[in-house]
Amino acid sequence: MLINDAYAAAEPMMTSAGSLSGTFIQIALILLIFYLLLFKPQQKRMREHRAMVEALKIGDRIVTGGGIYGTVKKLNGSEISIEIAPNVDIEIDRMSVSGLVEKPQTDAKAQEKSTTKKSKTKK
Repeated sequence: MLINDAYAAAEPMMTSAGSLSGTFIQIALILLIFYLLLFKPQQKRMREHRAMVEALKIGDRIVTGGGIYGTVKKLNGSEISIEIAPNVDIEIDRMSVSGLVEKPQTDAKAQEKSTTKKSKTKK
């Protein structure tokens, strides 16, 4: 009777090896999903930001990570001199630039767009 109990206790150990490999597969799938949903898009954003910062040129309108808007006046290696107001220049690190600011449209172009939209809606 004692031997049968011992044999019955040893049997679940053999079936747990199959569930252990299933657990590893599930963990690997979860890690793959995290990589594809979190790490890959972050790397893409970092590459795009680095390319944007390297492509900066004098005269570009930028916004910094702190929310300061300015125009690029000088490029000095890893530093940028920007004009934030008339005769007010500051130097910032290139990597603190968070984006380019689109140039505002001239009044004639904006007015032309609004009139074409109005004429399309009247038809």
